[in-house]
Amino acid sequence: MNTDIHNQLVSALTTIISETNGISLADTVDLLLSSDLDETHPNAHKTVVEFRDLLNRFQINQVTIQALLKHPVSAALFEFFKNFPLKYHEEHIHLTGAISAEFIYPRLKKLLEGSDKKIYEEKIAEVYGAEALPIRSVADVDRLIRLQENEGFSRYLKILYLPKLIFLNREVHAEAAFHMAQELWEKFNVGSVRLKFSLSRSTSSSSEQIPGIDDVTPEDVVLGLYDGFKKFQDQHPDFKFILSPSFRKEANHFDAEKFKTRKEHFMEQIDEIVHMLDKYPFLIPHMTDVDTVGDERELYRKEHFNEMQSGFRKLQYRGFKIRSHHGETWHTLKKGIQAVDNAMNIWHIDTLEHGISLGINPNKYFHRIYQDITKLNHAGKGVDAKHPLYRELIELDWGSHEDVLQKLLKGERLTEAEDVLFVKAKFHTAREVEHYQHDVLNRMIQKGVTLVSLPSSNNKLTGKFEDYKDHPFSWWEKKGVNLGVGTDNHITLNTNFIQEMLILLYTDAVNLKITKLLMVTTGETRRPYISHLLWTMRKKLRKTSL
Repeated sequence: MNTDIHNQLVSALTTIISETNGISLADTVDLLLSSDLDETHPNAHKTVVEFRDLLNRFQINQVTIQALLKHPVSAALFEFFKNFPLKYHEEHIHLTGAISAEFIYPRLKKLLEGSDKKIYEEKIAEVYGAEALPIRSVADVDRLIRLQENEGFSRYLKILYLPKLIFLNREVHAEAAFHMAQELWEKFNVGSVRLKFSLSRSTSSSSEQIPGIDDVTPEDVVLGLYDGFKKFQDQHPDFKFILSPSFRKEANHFDAEKFKTRKEHFMEQIDEIVHMLDKYPFLIPHMTDVDTVGDERELYRKEHFNEMQSGFRKLQYRGFKIRSHHGETWHTLKKGIQAVDNAMNIWHIDTLEHGISLGINPNKYFHRIYQDITKLNHAGKGVDAKHPLYRELIELDWGSHEDVLQKLLKGERLTEAEDVLFVKAKFHTAREVEHYQHDVLNRMIQKGVTLVSLPSSNNKLTGKFEDYKDHPFSWWEKKGVNLGVGTDNHITLNTNFIQEMLILLYTDAVNLKITKLLMVTTGETRRPYISHLLWTMRKKLRKTSL
């Protein structure tokens, strides 16, 4: 884009946002177009007209959000947010998905040229396929660590394997933490990081096993990350960081050679955390919460939560807060809500990560299921156990009409009367799930449980949204939910913190206020102070132009 036009757009946006106290994006754009921009900078005005057209077309599904994100006005908005005087709080970022290919490649290259070359190549081929080899450049690594279009949650968990290979000692953890802090600080105006990481990567799953990982102790991991972040903090005293050890929820993610059960291994890690805090008191301000991560689709019943309850209770008595990835993926929406319900009631979580089962509109969700299954039925196609909608279908409220379900499963076309019974089954199910959803959400609000929103991750990984506009961030904000924002794995997901902010603005351009978004992402609750900071941006702009 022409540099002059870019600078004109940044200046015009900064001026209008500061002078209107950060109103919605739609109103901001309208006021920009009714200003004197057409007279002073006609080409910039033309660019804003194009952007408004795209924004309107995005609302009616004529263009994707990528068309907006690639537009010059997005680049100008990006710079505006990057220049905001307060730093942003990255509330949810994972170690392995936030390390660039430039950092990974030279360290991976040493492993692939070392004595264990064959072992590493076999493991890489097992996870990524034989076509992943040879790895000869940064570009080769970058291709492997980024989620491609149409790749989902299961693949996402697998492609995080490559970065894990290099974390074989305390030093590389320190280097990675410093690298991450520097990248986020300089490129995306992030000044506070809550880092998710694993104390132990031991697993009984062959595709997850890492050569040499048994030589890395939990102390190596924690102290290495602390060293790297602290080194950056020494250079930038305003930088803040929290180390958040995260435990995989799946049954096979534990050291099966040393422990009989996952619970034994989990309790060992809990004891290690307590021991480290006693041994290294300087960690106490920086290791204040833990999290649970991984594929939760099979983990929603009370017994799944009871296994880790005593460990979390022990940490809570030491002042820890409990965060949890829940309501992210599910076999049925009701079970996704149930998972959040149990996390609140049994683990007494302080923060819910993702939580989209509490933001899905059950009436739309189940009616879309009805439409998709009806199309299959009209085509004479059945629904087998491998179909993604199978579990939702069989768990609808069929009452005494199981015969209708059986015809749908077999692909036998429904009569008009049977179709009505199908509609009723999905209708009653949606109504009950909606009641359950709102009950859990309201209790979460009452308890003051924070919800961390991750729009790109939710849209790309779960398959629960047709479009970014369906993300519930703005709805949660209106209901009064305590919100935070994170990127999850910004390298893997091809995003960044400011882009996540733009996505949230674009998904509700009419109602979400720019000031409110700034308050959520910076943690600053004083509206007048945000207004003051916006005005200082305007004054700085005026001084620069003189």
